[in-house]
Amino acid sequence: MYGGGGGAGGGGNGVINISSGKRKTREAQPEECRSRNQLAQLLSALTSTTSSVYSFLLQNDVVLLPSQTLTLESQISSVSLSLSALLSLLPNPKSHQSISAAHPPPPPPPPPIPPRPSQCWFHRFLSDASSDYDSRWVDAFHMSKPSFTLLLRLLSPSLQASMPTLPPNYTLAAALFRLAHGASYKSVGRRFGLDPAVACRAFYVVCKVVNDKLGHMFEFRSDIGRIVVGFGWISLPNCCGVLGYGRFGVDGELLGKDGALMVQALVDSEGRFLDVSAGWSSKLKPDTILHQSALFCGVEESRELLNGPSFKLSDGNSIPQYILGDSCLPLLPWLLTPYVRSSEEDSLSSSEQAFNFVHGRGMGLVSTAFCRVRARWQLLAKRWKEECIEFFPFVIVAGCLLHNFLIKCSDPLPYENSGSSEEGEFPIYQGKMNESGQRTRDALASHLTRVSLR
Repeated sequence: MYGGGGGAGGGGNGVINISSGKRKTREAQPEECRSRNQLAQLLSALTSTTSSVYSFLLQNDVVLLPSQTLTLESQISSVSLSLSALLSLLPNPKSHQSISAAHPPPPPPPPPIPPRPSQCWFHRFLSDASSDYDSRWVDAFHMSKPSFTLLLRLLSPSLQASMPTLPPNYTLAAALFRLAHGASYKSVGRRFGLDPAVACRAFYVVCKVVNDKLGHMFEFRSDIGRIVVGFGWISLPNCCGVLGYGRFGVDGELLGKDGALMVQALVDSEGRFLDVSAGWSSKLKPDTILHQSALFCGVEESRELLNGPSFKLSDGNSIPQYILGDSCLPLLPWLLTPYVRSSEEDSLSSSEQAFNFVHGRGMGLVSTAFCRVRARWQLLAKRWKEECIEFFPFVIVAGCLLHNFLIKCSDPLPYENSGSSEEGEFPIYQGKMNESGQRTRDALASHLTRVSLR
């Protein structure tokens, strides 16, 4: 019986415990609602601030630098996504609806819809930056307005035929904006009133048309006289170019870790590209790329290249037309590479050192040209997705052709140190040296020694 009483007593203790638990629940309920209310107010403030920043961006996008607007867009997008994620996690039980409804957080700003072309950034930009000398053209498209106008005149018929529903100036400007800033198709679309898919098509159409219509800007076959004279001014008589290699990063497993597309480029003394062969796997050695290139075929097989007159040096020796190449390439009668010590104990003679000094200065022209292309066209400084690799070579060649076009237009070159060099070093070629190439290199080395003593 006492057991029953004890049970009652135990039940009494249980009542005390349950009652105590109920009191705790009643005390915790307002505290939880206050926290939820504070969080709702905080989210509301963040949303309001984000909307204000977006409104500021829309009102000032013509005067802000593209780099600033792209950064703001990226940050607004990140904050909006974070707010949406937080709102989805915020509990809102029915029993507390009356409390949480006091300060309901408004939804984050939706992704902006591309405006109509008549209302978009580029339409307002054209009205606001009408002067030929407005620096905003260089900020936006990395070229002056006169250069843009000339390029548009050259490409308009082909652009109109390829994209008849879009004005040619919109097509060209959208592609140049993406190339200059590495902007996404969504960002490009917002500025030009285009759907991202249309912006994508416009970009590739422009790259193809540039390849087709500006190919003559590679002047190795058409202006060899100017090229030879230019190298003569930097103590390289009868030189017809400097041959080097660039690496353009590609993500994915196809080309392996740190994979890249290799680009073989011939450059003149002014940093213009004379011949470009793009799209080679970084798994290939430079000498393999050289032997498979159209440049090699044009010299060794068809004999249509480097077949001009020899140059007579002051000591009576004559040297044929030639180009300079790095130590990763074979020494050939027309391809002069630097002297390499056979062992650590060996040293180079004074004439060999003189040749290597001038040779190294010449090779710097290639790395500088690649740096400038990446600095002007920042899309080429980014690593590309593997699924886009098929078209990447056309984009690289388009960037090189536009680089030449802007040199011809006398547009200022971007700072050399604004584009990082990603070429790297290649292993020294270990094959047999060509005797004719050795004689030409020795004759040129002796000539450079005599010149340096004057």
